[in-house]
Amino acid sequence: MTVVAINGVSKQFKGGTVALRDIDLEIEPGEFVSLIGPSGCGKSTLLRIVGDLIQPSEGRVTVNGKPARKAREDHDYGIVFQDAVLYDWRTVSKNIALPLELAGTPRQERQAKVEQMLELVELQGFGDHHPWQLSGGMQQRVSIARALSFDPALLLMDEPFGALDEMTRERLNMELLKIWAETGSTIVFVTHSISEAVFLSTRVAVMSARPGRISNVIPIDLPQPRGEATREDPHFFELVTDVREALHGSHEQVPS
Repeated sequence: MTVVAINGVSKQFKGGTVALRDIDLEIEPGEFVSLIGPSGCGKSTLLRIVGDLIQPSEGRVTVNGKPARKAREDHDYGIVFQDAVLYDWRTVSKNIALPLELAGTPRQERQAKVEQMLELVELQGFGDHHPWQLSGGMQQRVSIARALSFDPALLLMDEPFGALDEMTRERLNMELLKIWAETGSTIVFVTHSISEAVFLSTRVAVMSARPGRISNVIPIDLPQPRGEATREDPHFFELVTDVREALHGSHEQVPS
């Protein structure tokens, strides 16, 4: 079953701004699809529509064959934003456990899941810390652990590493690929970084300038698992060039 099916989605905000027009995209189980495009093209808007945080003006989104709202109610996906959005008065463990608490998961099961998530994001020993005691990169790992705590089939990520320094960002890219491989989740990832999109993805969806459309979808056929050597592979640079040229072409389109 297709995990995400976006059919004819458009979004017009109050005041008349058209953010998205006629978006069609299907994402299969286990894919890692990045959305990239010029600033203001509607990447985050599209992600929020998939996550049922805002509603499309036209078109339809299904997740696991269900309407987006039903998928949200069924906890079919987790969401990670650019800011970690953690509660400072709750420990790391309690932040990770929050979705499970809200779902009524028994205490013993919650504790076991939190320990599993801490190990997954390599934060063993930090469960009793508070977010303000952690670095920005560690906070984002907590956010990822919380989003994965209820085993969602789909993970939506909106520029989760955009505010981090380059070295931390590259390290978290590696960790995210490891988590993706271990969990088997499908990931939709918004980024402004061409190299990040190519390094992480199985496909890169290039969006045009506003009103955003999918102007090109580029398969990323780099072998898995990926590592530091991937960034030195000549084919990596070829794919970066392909995405950059597609972006330049989409930016030159005249909005209608």
